[in-house]
Amino acid sequence: MLYPNTLENKLGFDTIRERLKEACVSPLGQDYVEKIRFTDNIQLIDKLLRQTDEFRQIVQYEPDFPSSNYIDVRPHLNRARVEGLALTEAEFFDLKLVLRTIQDCLRFLAKRDDATAFPFLKELAGPIGVDRKLTDALERVIDDRGLVRDSASPELASIRRRIISEQANLRKRLDSILRQARQNGWIPDDLSLTVRGGRLVIPIAAEHKRKIKGFVHDESQTGQTVFLEPAEVFDANNEIRELEYEERREIYRILLALTDQIRPHLDDLKKAVNFLAQIDFIRAKAKLAVQLEAVLPKLHERPLVNWTNARHPLLHLSFQKQGKTVVPLSVRLDDKARILIISGPNAGGKSVALKTIGLVQYMLQCGLLVPMADYSEMGVFQNLFIDIGDEQSLENDLSTYSSHLTAMKQFLVGANKRTLFLIDEFGTGTEPGLGGAIAESILEDLNKSGAYGVINTHYTNLKVFADKTPGLINGAMRFDGEHLEPLYQLEIGRPGSSFAFEIARKIGLPKGVIDRAKEKLGNQQVNFEKLLKELDIEKRVFSEKNLEISINQRKLAQQLAEYTALKTRLDNEQKKIVNDAKQKAKALVHEANQRIENTIREIKENKAEREATKQVRQELEQFEQKELKPEAIVIEKPKPTEEEFEADGGAITVGSYVRIEGQNAIGEVLSLRGKDAEIRIGDLKSTLKLNRLEKVSRKAFRDATETKDDRPRSQGVDMNEKMQNFSFNLDIRGKRGEEALGEVDRFFDDALMLGYPELRIVHGKGDGILRTLVRNHLRGYKQVARMEDEHADRGGAGVTIVKMK
Repeated sequence: MLYPNTLENKLGFDTIRERLKEACVSPLGQDYVEKIRFTDNIQLIDKLLRQTDEFRQIVQYEPDFPSSNYIDVRPHLNRARVEGLALTEAEFFDLKLVLRTIQDCLRFLAKRDDATAFPFLKELAGPIGVDRKLTDALERVIDDRGLVRDSASPELASIRRRIISEQANLRKRLDSILRQARQNGWIPDDLSLTVRGGRLVIPIAAEHKRKIKGFVHDESQTGQTVFLEPAEVFDANNEIRELEYEERREIYRILLALTDQIRPHLDDLKKAVNFLAQIDFIRAKAKLAVQLEAVLPKLHERPLVNWTNARHPLLHLSFQKQGKTVVPLSVRLDDKARILIISGPNAGGKSVALKTIGLVQYMLQCGLLVPMADYSEMGVFQNLFIDIGDEQSLENDLSTYSSHLTAMKQFLVGANKRTLFLIDEFGTGTEPGLGGAIAESILEDLNKSGAYGVINTHYTNLKVFADKTPGLINGAMRFDGEHLEPLYQLEIGRPGSSFAFEIARKIGLPKGVIDRAKEKLGNQQVNFEKLLKELDIEKRVFSEKNLEISINQRKLAQQLAEYTALKTRLDNEQKKIVNDAKQKAKALVHEANQRIENTIREIKENKAEREATKQVRQELEQFEQKELKPEAIVIEKPKPTEEEFEADGGAITVGSYVRIEGQNAIGEVLSLRGKDAEIRIGDLKSTLKLNRLEKVSRKAFRDATETKDDRPRSQGVDMNEKMQNFSFNLDIRGKRGEEALGEVDRFFDDALMLGYPELRIVHGKGDGILRTLVRNHLRGYKQVARMEDEHADRGGAGVTIVKMK
């Protein structure tokens, strides 16, 4: 059930219909566009979506699919049902072209032998067939100009030969008369034979028309020239006209026979033409999907809204022409949080968010692909109720508030567990206190019905009610409280402030008026709004601080791991040096003892002779000076080397790598503001003048920021070292696809070995190519439970969070 009857117009689906009609190439597909209807049949929705998704691949990657001669021949087939009626040459030519297009479509699908290639389109084409005898008959009778061939019958061939022969003889006789008239000066040189009333005639000056006996068929606008049929060619022209009548009768006989031949096949032909109409319609949906960058989400039969990066289709198309991008919407409604209460300032994007949810859900249940992340999940609803805009009616004596209450009555009567309702500016149109109370009561009943819904409101009592009631959840359109600018981002889990006083102050309303308004409102409400604003600002500040702290913690952990590894290596080297020294000392002591013993023995044998003893002592002293003397250690101080970087020409833009003049520090440009540039050097951000920066190549940046590791690598796996050195954050920005996937595989192997439950991959936003490549690659890992974008404050779509099983 849909409510109200104008739901399509309110959501903008009527514009989607028009765009689909424009994408069709014939009335065949346009008729199907008119037949689009909302359905809750999950099997039908799935089939329609998969047909469109398969054709989207054909539109993008198969340029040879037939795209012409989608002619509406249904009126021709209806005329052919009448006994004794013959189709014309033009009608048969249209039918011939259509059948040729149908055969080309069937051949295209039949060529794809792979069972996984376009299975739903092949199923659609399965029962369609065109009798070969019928197409051969059309080819035999109708040529490629849309005329009956000479060979269609022996009689027709004979008649046309005779016509050609008679026309040649007639032309010879008229040429002779024309030459004679020119010689006599009756006809200007620039005039020649022409046809009037189907008969060959000669043009002649009006004053000489009586010089040649004959019949005048016509004259020029000025009356100076008449078109005369000489009397001597009357019979020849009559003979040609009779032959032409005979030819016409023979052509009609051939066409009548051909019409009788196709009459038994009219039902099959109608099915084939209907197939062509469906192909035209599905291709139009696929073309729209390509424009919207729409996808096939994961479909559930139960009610569910779990969308990531959904975009309003019409807003996306409008921004696309202007070169802008739509701020995406991520929202989740499930059993625990079925009804979302969105609050926030006016012009903050609440109504756009509501219409996005309504239009995207309606498109899905009409069989259209939807613009969102491909890993999003969508459920199917039986009822779709909306209350958007003003339905006041002079005829029915309905005010704005009465029209809202009428809609609420329909909601309460028809709401059930398979209902999705959308209400814009809930409770407005009457005295705020009463309107808020009635709105809260209605919301309570809608919650009891088990329905799913999204409500926009400014009422504080509804925000408080949602906070303490199971099944309801608050949401806020984010707003920059410092600069008083909307961010158009939906944040679920907390209410939003209307920022009424702040916006009034920015507009320039007198301070006295604002202060008196605060006094009239009361401290409680003012403090509530103030608290919401302060919480929003503090949350953003703390999010930035948390990000900075997490980066510093990871950096500290990495440095600690490096320090521990270095200390362990130094301790091991010290022990090794000491052990080597002890071994050498032991050998020297042993050798010294032997020499002393030998010296003593020789002194005794020589009986202490002075010269011999002196010589033995000198040998012992030489051994001490030579073998036991410590060697001097020479420590060479490394010479400071001046780093040279390869300069890169061109202007400095966002993403360029630059060096500060007079220094060796190299960084990346994050943003440009006039003559200033914000750059990042390591984890430090700074703003510098452009004239102090010099652009360098990517290779120079990589060489300058690359960390060299000279530590000896051990064979095998050191789990402690891996644990110390592993970071759950991987940055692959700027890498090519193959290189990035290699980094991801190594990163994923280490994460699986260490048992990390959650990983963070930074790939940047750009055109989304690297993000799509990485996510498609990670889907091949059975250990991945799901993937999602990082929070908007910490990178958003530029970062993928990987949840492990």
